[in-house]
Amino acid sequence: MKVSRIEDTEKGWFIGDFPKAAFQSKDFEVSWRMHPAGESWDLHYQENAYEINLLINGEMILNNTRLISGDVFILDPYEITDVKFIKECSIVCVKTPSLPNDKIIVKKI
Repeated sequence: MKVSRIEDTEKGWFIGDFPKAAFQSKDFEVSWRMHPAGESWDLHYQENAYEINLLINGEMILNNTRLISGDVFILDPYEITDVKFIKECSIVCVKTPSLPNDKIIVKKI
């Protein structure tokens, strides 16, 4: 058995094509991250990867849609991500395939 700590990963990516991932895979990547209330991201999209997310707890606005604990949201390639975290959020994200350099920044925030 191998045991790893989420703190030792790159931004919570514990499965995927990342040097610090607990399990290496080019097929998919999985992360678990906490996002504080008020956090905003640069507007971006994935060029090739599909992104499947579970909002474990918290509240956020994504592309003008309010999401709450238990919501599953899926982003297709080229779908712009415009997010604001209303409450602290815990999110599990799965991307397929694992393409660490797939993110394209549209606008810096």
